[in-house]
Amino acid sequence: MGMITNVLSLLFGDGRNVVQATAEVFRENATLAGRRNATIQALALRQHAAEFRAPTPSAFNRFMDGLNRLPRPALALGTLALFVAAMIDPVWFAARMQGIALVPEPLWWPLGVIVSFYFGARHQVKAQQFQRDIAESVARVPDVVANLDTLRAMRSDDVGRADTKGDAHLSAAAALPEANAALDAWRKSRRRSG
Repeated sequence: MGMITNVLSLLFGDGRNVVQATAEVFRENATLAGRRNATIQALALRQHAAEFRAPTPSAFNRFMDGLNRLPRPALALGTLALFVAAMIDPVWFAARMQGIALVPEPLWWPLGVIVSFYFGARHQVKAQQFQRDIAESVARVPDVVANLDTLRAMRSDDVGRADTKGDAHLSAAAALPEANAALDAWRKSRRRSG
């Protein structure tokens, strides 16, 4: 009995588990991994929240945030307003367009640069999202091809689709005539009339 106690205390005694410690060399402890992952995620969320937790913004910061949100809607609504103005009062619209025609070309350059930089960054983000979506679609092509092959295999209008492939029972069953009430009635009517 003392020998068994010594072996068990060697494996499980002294506050450690030799079997568990040895197994953890080859396979990660799922419970401890879950705790570590939860801790890492909580710390990441806490850091992320801290980055966006700022003191109450000043009036200037609130004004600038609002101003940063104006260009896209202002340009879109302004363009629509130009179309409406051209329909409502063409003479007034033509006079404004003559005024724009008098703007010197060097003044158009900074406007072009500002608009290009402002909308160019947004365009680049959208283009990258589009490329990512295309890559995901291309990655699904093998699955779609396999599904199409499966659907084609289910078609019944191909030549040889009804081949029994040497199955004697199926061949015999296919050679037996099936009951057809309409054909039987037609045959009976032909016999009576003939």
